Amino acid sequence: QMHLVESGGGLVQPGGSLRLSCAASGFTLNMYAVAWFRQVPGKEREVVSSANTGGRFTTSRDSAKNTLYLSMNNLRPEDTALYYCTSESLGISGRGTQVTVSS
Repeated sequence: QMHLVESGGGLVQPGGSLRLSCAASGFTLNMYAVAWFRQVPGKEREVVSSANTGGRFTTSRDSAKNTLYLSMNNLRPEDTALYYCTSESLGISGRGTQVTVSS
């Protein structure tokens, strides 16, 4: 079976950094498009990218570990959300990892 499992979330102060991981199993990550999204209760989900975070967030992949990463810098309270990875072509998503930015 194909799975995506996120990890690395937590509580961080404004201005801090986190790196999230999205580990894939049952398929080769590099062969499919997998993206990061975030969800805040009551709002629509939002794709997470360098472009819509002012360059503060970047994605990377480790083929050997079959893992996608999201490096987040200069975090702000408005970045608080459930972050998860999704492959729309495969129709699978992970359960997500919570990121809370607060002093």
